[in-house]
Amino acid sequence: MDHKSARVSAKTPSSGDELKDVIKGLIKLLMLVIFLGYVFIWILMPTLIYRTKWLPVMRTEFGFSTYFGLAGLTLFMLMFPMLLLACLGCLYLHLKKQKTNNHLIREKATGRGVLAAMRRPMLVKGPLGIVSATELIFLAMFVALLLWNFFIYLRNAFPMITPQSAAKLHQKIWQAKLEAMAIRIGLVGNACLAFLFIPVVRGSSLLPVLGLTSESSIKYHIWLGHLLMTIFTVHGLCFVVYWASMHEISQMVTWSKTEMSNIAGEIALLSGLVMWATSYPSIRRRFFEVFFYSHYLYIIFMFFYVLHVGIAFCFIVLPGFYMFMVDRFLRFLQSRDNVRLLSARVLSSNTAELTFSKAKELMYNPTSTLFVNVPSISKLQWHPFTITSSSNLEPETLSIVIKSEGKWSTKLYKMLSTWDHDTDRTLSVSVEGPYGPVSTDFLRHDALVMVSGGSGITPFISIIRDLIAMSQTTTTCETPKITLVCAFKKASDIAMLDLILPSSGLKLSSDLNIQIEAFITKDNEPSDEETQKIRTVWFKPSPSDRPISAILGPNSWLWLAAILSSSFIIFLIVVGVMTRYYIYPIDQNKSKYNAASRSILYLLVLCVSIMMTSSAAVLWNKKKYKVEGSKQVQNVDVPSPTSSPSLWTDREIESTPKESLVQCTNLHFGERPDLKKILLDTKGSSVGVMICGPKKMRQEVANICSSGLAENLHFQSISFSW
Repeated sequence: MDHKSARVSAKTPSSGDELKDVIKGLIKLLMLVIFLGYVFIWILMPTLIYRTKWLPVMRTEFGFSTYFGLAGLTLFMLMFPMLLLACLGCLYLHLKKQKTNNHLIREKATGRGVLAAMRRPMLVKGPLGIVSATELIFLAMFVALLLWNFFIYLRNAFPMITPQSAAKLHQKIWQAKLEAMAIRIGLVGNACLAFLFIPVVRGSSLLPVLGLTSESSIKYHIWLGHLLMTIFTVHGLCFVVYWASMHEISQMVTWSKTEMSNIAGEIALLSGLVMWATSYPSIRRRFFEVFFYSHYLYIIFMFFYVLHVGIAFCFIVLPGFYMFMVDRFLRFLQSRDNVRLLSARVLSSNTAELTFSKAKELMYNPTSTLFVNVPSISKLQWHPFTITSSSNLEPETLSIVIKSEGKWSTKLYKMLSTWDHDTDRTLSVSVEGPYGPVSTDFLRHDALVMVSGGSGITPFISIIRDLIAMSQTTTTCETPKITLVCAFKKASDIAMLDLILPSSGLKLSSDLNIQIEAFITKDNEPSDEETQKIRTVWFKPSPSDRPISAILGPNSWLWLAAILSSSFIIFLIVVGVMTRYYIYPIDQNKSKYNAASRSILYLLVLCVSIMMTSSAAVLWNKKKYKVEGSKQVQNVDVPSPTSSPSLWTDREIESTPKESLVQCTNLHFGERPDLKKILLDTKGSSVGVMICGPKKMRQEVANICSSGLAENLHFQSISFSW
């Protein structure tokens, strides 16, 4: 194999694939142009040119000459472009998915160059966490946008405040400026709110185009949340000071029918402050349920925000929330079904692997995440777990690993470890997902070093299984060399290495080059608990159980584009007709509804349009794939519980033609891994370094990769902020 080549493929790309590459390139170019235009509007918005020349003309064009009133301006200028971006992203990802399914492609990564340097960690310790140069640049650009908006707004507003204009409103100069500043601070905060919900759209079509996942983008949501609540809190405090100085503190409890409702804004701010306070890491870790349930206050926050600013203005920030609502309702529809739980492998290390039935059409990439709900433990709590199976290796099953660490997982582990097969009980489980990357970027590297701490090994199990499948089915694509460095506290945790092999068993290819270095930090020798048998429990099926499948079927990206576009079109039609003939009747110049009523009516139409189109798409796909899924569940036999020895009870087990997984593993008792030596000694023009573990371990690996001691190291952190 020639390592100088830029691409290695299991199949020769056809002319059709080349055409798809051209189309994908054009789509990305169009998306870039639209996004730059969208950002340009935000840059131009506070300027006098926009407000005195462009805005009056656009209000005339989009307001009075259409059926949408003054809301038409923000609707078409700021909401439509973002939804168009989302639809184009769906089309791009559909074409990319087709090519990924048809051709195994390995893009070679290079360790040198500007782009490689931009992806390396720049900040390791600090409030922002581990941040690359690219992320830092975009964060600085966004903060610059906020500052630009703030100072331009003030520069244009303050010259208009004179002693005469202030006296007409019974104000002093400083009071008039304080009021003007408070308003402009609120306008600046809208930029944060416009992007706040985009990182938490799990089925987003925008993030994967940028090579991001929703899990890895949670930190952007956190950054935006801190900025948003800081700005909105200052906005509210400025108005409180202003009202107190004007002896108009009663303004805090006014609900204006024609202007902004102050009390609605205060309710939105208070709900935001509760979410903000409970989201701090120390509170979130110690009182997760408080954090979890308080975050549902986002419904109150957004509802009263719309009532505060009015529907015409809220379209500025609504695109991200619109995509979030579509995603949230699709998740709700998926969670209504019970999925078929086949078995559970219960380990002595307070760990269990759950295996579900899966539709063959459902494909996912390694490191994907599944959200799980067990109603018998909690009907409201959903917990994310890494998928350890490979859709290429196990086409009809999907597995996750659960470590007993919190209240919810401890209850589930106890339930599984004491499960009685002879009873007629069934374990009802609902899921959302899977969610994960749309491409396998780790194939770009010549070597992979995967560093894990404790249960952080789970995402790497899925990568190893996927590479096992690749080594068995592909002869022309070389798999990277694998080094798994895993650190455990106790000797009993070594049993988690048993989960690298699926319960069904497999034959490892001799082409797979894997080395496992397991470090047990607190125990100096193997314990008796380590050699306990693994208990496998099989569950009885329920007539209502279904295999896990994509909520929108195999062509999910095309269906998502159809939902986004059709729901928006229905919304436009209904709102246009209502505005022209009902809200603003033709024979009257005055609206029949006040601002709050119009806002609620618009929100109702928006929600109904999303629910109608999403439900229709889901029902169509359920009807199409229901028969095959039902047969798959019915054809599963339920054996009795079994026990099997751990791989680590017999070091002579042979499980591959040349060497077993056990023989590939070195156990180090009472030691900590020398990560610097391991990483710097790894050979290869491109070495992918993946880390999933405690914060200090992630920081140590990030420091090594960013130190400049080796230019071939490519850092990726899997932090599972969910």
